[in-house]
Amino acid sequence: MTGVTGGNREARALKERWARFLKDQNLNTTQQRELIVDAFLRSHEHVSIDELLARVRKRNPKVGYATVYRTLKLLLDSGLASSRQFDDGQTRYEVAGAHHDHLICVKCGLILEFENDEIERLQEEMAKSLGGFQVLRHKHELYCLCPKAQGIAGGHCPHEEQHVHIRGTSHS
Repeated sequence: MTGVTGGNREARALKERWARFLKDQNLNTTQQRELIVDAFLRSHEHVSIDELLARVRKRNPKVGYATVYRTLKLLLDSGLASSRQFDDGQTRYEVAGAHHDHLICVKCGLILEFENDEIERLQEEMAKSLGGFQVLRHKHELYCLCPKAQGIAGGHCPHEEQHVHIRGTSHS
């Protein structure tokens, strides 16, 4: 067996946090619940309940919508998931982690994550200049049109590429 990769270590740590949460809450685990948790923790994008249900049903067609909904609620309560609304009327969920912002194409639905130290600094500066506020948390979402959705000749949509989870970090 080869060494454990960073992704496997992270997945194992998340599963350990999940197991501690269930124990602390005196909740039992079920095969269906664990299947849902595993599928969610492996997701690298923002998933809706319907999308997660479709993935889980590939492994067990008997899993119901309500079971996925309740399991996602427990994942939120445990701090392992966060929910987002991206103006499409659907709640999407992602594995909780480091802070990041979002760029969303309103036509194709592509969601890109990004981090930018300068934007973070400017937000802090603005809060202070408007009366000495201290930022505790924020959600920064940019609603856009990808080049293809804009009708730019030769413009492509990153959503059509195989790997759409992009993280760009700017360090000042």
